[in-house]
Amino acid sequence: MTAIPSSAAPESAPPAGRRRSVLAAYVALTKPRVIELLLVTTIPAMFLAQRGIPSLWLVAVTLLGGAMSAGAANALNCVADSDIDAVMNRTKKRPLVRYEVPRRNALIFGIVLGLVSFAVLWLGANLLSAILATAALLFYVFVYTLVLKRRTSQNIVWGGAAGCMPVVVGWAAVTGKVEWPALVMFGVVFLWTPPHFWSLAMKYKDDYARAGVPMLPVVATTRQVSARILAYSWATVGCTLLLVPVTSWVYVAFAVLAGAAFLIVAQRMHAAVRDGRAYNPMKLFHLSNSYLALLFVAIAVDAAVGLPALV
Repeated sequence: MTAIPSSAAPESAPPAGRRRSVLAAYVALTKPRVIELLLVTTIPAMFLAQRGIPSLWLVAVTLLGGAMSAGAANALNCVADSDIDAVMNRTKKRPLVRYEVPRRNALIFGIVLGLVSFAVLWLGANLLSAILATAALLFYVFVYTLVLKRRTSQNIVWGGAAGCMPVVVGWAAVTGKVEWPALVMFGVVFLWTPPHFWSLAMKYKDDYARAGVPMLPVVATTRQVSARILAYSWATVGCTLLLVPVTSWVYVAFAVLAGAAFLIVAQRMHAAVRDGRAYNPMKLFHLSNSYLALLFVAIAVDAAVGLPALV
C-alpha cells in the first residue's frame, strides 16, 4: 500500500491568510461542494427505486450516512494529498495546507466519520447500503488517491467510480438489492466524470503539472483531450437513454434536450481547439454540473409523477 505522503512543511508553519474557525476548518476538510453533487444523484435514485416518493425518514438517513461517508473520503484525501494541495493554486487554501487542522487530527476525523457513516446507514437503512458506501470510501482513498492519481492519466476515469456509488447506495437503501437501473445510473455518472473533470483540468493544467500529477491535459495535446471529452460526452448521453424502459416521456424529453445542449457545447469546444480558436473549458465544466443535477432531478420528477413507462 502506498504510504500517505508527508505535508510540504512542518505542522508548526504559520498559516497563510485569515484563519477559519476550528469547526469551519473541519467542515472544509469534507469538501461540502463535492458532497452536494453526490447527494443530488442519491435522492432521484431512491425515487426511481421506489417508483414514487420513498419514506422521508429513509431519505434523510441515507443522505446523512452518505454525506458522512463522502466527507470521510474527502478528509482522508486531504491528508494524503496535502503535499500536492500545497503547490496548486486551486487547493492551496485547504485546511491542512494552511495548518488549520493537524494532519493527525484530520486522519482520525476521517476514520471516525467513516465508521459513524457505516453505523448510520446500517441501522437507519440496511447493511448493503452501508457496505456499498464504505466500499466507495475505501476505493476513493486507497485506489484513486494513493495509487492511480499520481501514476496514470486515466486516474479520473477509473477513480471516478467512487463518485458513482451514491446512486447504487440510494437504490440499495430502498430495495435492499442492486438492480440494472441502478447500474445504468452508475454508468451515466461514470461516463460523465471524465468530460466534467478534464474540462476543469484543462484550465488548471499548469497546477497539475507543477504538482507532478499526470492528469490527461498535462500529458496529452489539447486536441486529444477535447476529442476524448467529446467521445465521453456522447457516451454519457447515450447511457442516459438506457433508462427509457423504466421512465416516461417526462424524463426522456429532458434527457434528449439536455443531452443535446451538453453535446453542442462539447462539440463547439472541440471544434475551437481543432481550428486553433480561443475556447473556455470552464463553460463545459459548469454546464456539466448543471446537466447532471437537472438530469437526476428529471428522474425524481418522473418517478414522483408516476406516468406509465414508454416501454
